[in-house]
Amino acid sequence: MRNLGEVVIRVGLRGIVDGVTRRFWRIVLHHSQIRVRVTVSAVLATLVLAAVACALLLVATRRNVVGDVQAELGREARRVVTVVRSGELRDRSRIFASDGDLLQVVDARGRVVGSSPAMDGRPAVAFPPPPRGDDRREGHSCDLDVPGGGCLLVVEYRVDMPSGPFYVFALAPEPALLPRPVAAVLAILGVPFLGALAGYGTWVAVGRTLRPVAAIRRELDEITMTDLERRVPVPGKRDEIALLAESVNATLDRLEKAVARQRAFVSDVSHELRSPLTGLRMELELAMSDPEATDLTETLRALLANTDRVAAVADDLLALARLEADGQFPREPVDLAELADQEVLRRPRRSRVTVFSEGPAAVHGGRSELARALTNLLDNADRHATGEVTVVVRTEAEAAVVEVIDDGPGIAPADRERVFERFTRLAQGRHRDAGGTGLGLAISRDIAEAHGGTLVLTDRTDGRPGARFVLRLPGPRPDERSPR
Repeated sequence: MRNLGEVVIRVGLRGIVDGVTRRFWRIVLHHSQIRVRVTVSAVLATLVLAAVACALLLVATRRNVVGDVQAELGREARRVVTVVRSGELRDRSRIFASDGDLLQVVDARGRVVGSSPAMDGRPAVAFPPPPRGDDRREGHSCDLDVPGGGCLLVVEYRVDMPSGPFYVFALAPEPALLPRPVAAVLAILGVPFLGALAGYGTWVAVGRTLRPVAAIRRELDEITMTDLERRVPVPGKRDEIALLAESVNATLDRLEKAVARQRAFVSDVSHELRSPLTGLRMELELAMSDPEATDLTETLRALLANTDRVAAVADDLLALARLEADGQFPREPVDLAELADQEVLRRPRRSRVTVFSEGPAAVHGGRSELARALTNLLDNADRHATGEVTVVVRTEAEAAVVEVIDDGPGIAPADRERVFERFTRLAQGRHRDAGGTGLGLAISRDIAEAHGGTLVLTDRTDGRPGARFVLRLPGPRPDERSPR
């Protein structure tokens, strides 16, 4: 019976766990909300823990009851042992006991020499004697012929007498699987109660925790390209959700700036392209209005100049788009000193250009991109120089440096960052910058940053007027250096 009860408990617990698990996965598959998943997980964990605790409580309760019964049987058996040792027990003697007590004394030949009223006429109890060196044995048996039948708890004592050993048995019905039904029912009912309590508490707690997330989601749903200045609410508590809200707002800040920059860029592009296109249209309209009076050579030269300007803007825009798209381009070992010489000699310029180098200045980067950056710097210096441009190539600690210096009027410190903005032309230099697109310096800085370097504008070191652009690029790592 006891083994059957334990099997029933195990099967019942397994059924509860399997049923709850199947229900759990059914809910998770049909409801993906975090609140539902967390609540169901908490309920499942609580039910499993509560079921295990309930089973342990029932098992411990039954063990306590069994222990109490065995202790009472031990007291009754020791009382009979005292009678046996006093020599007052005779063959088939009646042992004084309360109604229903099951007591029996058997001699070494298996004859019943004494019993309680409830055991009168019963055969000797067939139970193993205590082990050698011990005078007591306890256990249970379901094969004894006793009133009421069923399984019994047995406490046995061996009494050594001159005539031989005697065996005293005290028996009692084995307690039921749930010896305290009221406590057992309360414990079993407590399992779903605790599960429901845990589910309710988790549902409320997660709802309060996720309430700021819902507010953030609603605000994000309402933000469009026309109102990027809006921001999501940041909870007062400094927790993960507050950090998430701050990250979202920081992302919106960057997005707003990027959109504003994009809009300004589109506006500037429209303006820059409108001028040469308007010139092209005007030249064509003049030629068509009076073909006989038009100087074809001058008209074609004007058309070619405006076409070159449109092509230059288009080339610069394409370079910017490629850099902003992924900034990935083929890289190889490049000697900046050699590259500077090539770019200076590639085409004639208005000013005299001189290159000074202390030797090879190697970097690992895109040859065409670095050539474009140097060309932009040289063209800018040539447009603003009075008559001389100097290029200095040198190496520093783990870096290569290129300085492009002109002897022009220079740029005020307050405007030195503005020149790297797209389509920016300073008022005092516009008449000298008619050949530029306003994108060259911005492209050069983007190329420098794509290589992990910097491009800045500073004063000349000799104190003379002019501008000094310093391009600093990191040198190649050991695995990027070309073999000698």
